Amino acid sequence: MTGHVLGPSGHVDTFTRDNLPPLDQWPELLMEGFDYPEWLNAGVELTDRMVERGFGDHTALIGNGRMRTYKELADWTNRLAHALVEDYGVKPGHRVLIRSANNPAMVACWLAATKAGAVVVNTMPMLRAGELAQIVDKAEIGVALCDSRLMDEMVECAKGSVHLHTVVGFDGTANHDAELDRAALKKSVRFDAVKTGRDDVALLGFTSGTTGHPKATMHFHRDILIIADAYAKEVLNPTPEDVFVGSPPLAFTFGLGGLAVFPLRFGAAACLLENASPPNLIDLIQQYKATICFTAPTAYRVMIKAMKEGADLSSLRAAVSAGETLPGPVYEEWMKRTGKPMLDGIGATEMLHIFISNRFGDHRPACTGKPLRGYQARIVDEEGNEMPRGEVGRLAVRGPIGCRYMADDRQLKYVQNGWNLTGDAFWQDQDGYFHFAARNDDMIVSAGYNIAGPDVEAALLKHPDVLECAVIGEPDDARGQVVSAYVVLAQGVEPGPEEVKILQDHVKATIAPYKYPRRVHFVGHLPKTASGKIQRFLLRKGD
Repeated sequence: MTGHVLGPSGHVDTFTRDNLPPLDQWPELLMEGFDYPEWLNAGVELTDRMVERGFGDHTALIGNGRMRTYKELADWTNRLAHALVEDYGVKPGHRVLIRSANNPAMVACWLAATKAGAVVVNTMPMLRAGELAQIVDKAEIGVALCDSRLMDEMVECAKGSVHLHTVVGFDGTANHDAELDRAALKKSVRFDAVKTGRDDVALLGFTSGTTGHPKATMHFHRDILIIADAYAKEVLNPTPEDVFVGSPPLAFTFGLGGLAVFPLRFGAAACLLENASPPNLIDLIQQYKATICFTAPTAYRVMIKAMKEGADLSSLRAAVSAGETLPGPVYEEWMKRTGKPMLDGIGATEMLHIFISNRFGDHRPACTGKPLRGYQARIVDEEGNEMPRGEVGRLAVRGPIGCRYMADDRQLKYVQNGWNLTGDAFWQDQDGYFHFAARNDDMIVSAGYNIAGPDVEAALLKHPDVLECAVIGEPDDARGQVVSAYVVLAQGVEPGPEEVKILQDHVKATIAPYKYPRRVHFVGHLPKTASGKIQRFLLRKGD
């Protein structure tokens, strides 16, 4: 099936369906082998359905000092769903924002809102009020569920919002002592989940893009299951004995897939860490004998060093690397230490998860692998023509999931001739394997985080000391890339280490702290075109 025919909808609030791109702007969808019933609720499939299948006593979630079974998770999410519907007025199709670090309560809130038929927007705990406001305004979000430890920026965002009328705190620890938890405790553990269509939007994944204006990628209930039934099943082959662990935030679709959807789809356990620093990750792997790890190459470097010093990571059978390109030496050292491959893959928020990957029986260094079952990929030139093998061009991909931006003209740039153009430069070798070359745009990928240079520039320009600035990504051994700012200071401001710290602290206070410039270069002027446009490519060259 390649046509676009939307099935029935269970949404009474039709905002998301109304804001899907016109059908003629969709990529071609290859649905063969991905058959789901017309009515489908992903929240039910990952909880109650698993209990029905006999996994009720299996551990589903580990985190904040507790282990929860599938039966406990089903009951918990059903109580929360009752509270959302009965106490906070959530109706099918309403957008619900969730703000939290990685913990079981965040997963429970996501599943509960999904069961209630809401469209969920998971957000990073580090986002500031201004960044949250952009998301709230674009998606017209009325209800936000927020870890009670992170309320300040959420409340600040709500103060100035015409859409956000309800902010409810939940307890991200294991105590269940916050407003939402208290409301849920009085509810039944049985909940008749909203009958949503498989083509109803279940999830909005926000991605900043290089313009700084956030784009909302729209994903259906079926898409959430497809990433498990495509990537996880084919590449990882999970079993109920597996324990998943990793560092990507659940607010990223990479993290939501790897640390929630995949384990819950196959009766495995998800081990969640609020502070997933490499040392914490190493401790967790050893404590719970984790078998599948999702993190970026920078963290794997630290793990390799820890193994040299005696850490026992032998329980891991799969080390998945994504978020940034995997250097050959990291892959080779991991193989040498563990005898097991590191599985490199590439995905995109627009495609929800990984679509090209290495396999256990087919892997090599400095290579991203081949498309998953049901996906096709090719290298194209600017006109969309396929390029000869060995030549670097634009990566084009299509499969059962494709880009659907919410009410956004950039749809026409991402989808061309029925293909999704990911913004990555790749080349394909004679044997059909894909190899990463570079990003096509100004996106900076640092330690697995996507950072839009214009976001950082806008923050710097708010400081009175800054006359002009340009932000680029510079190579870094530890992080892949780092955010590097070239700053022209206002008259009378002295350059130096103190000024660097002032500007870094200002950025951390203005936008998510992980975006701050780790390198600051003070310059007399910035290279520009005749029309005054900054030539960032000259900064990258060091000219």
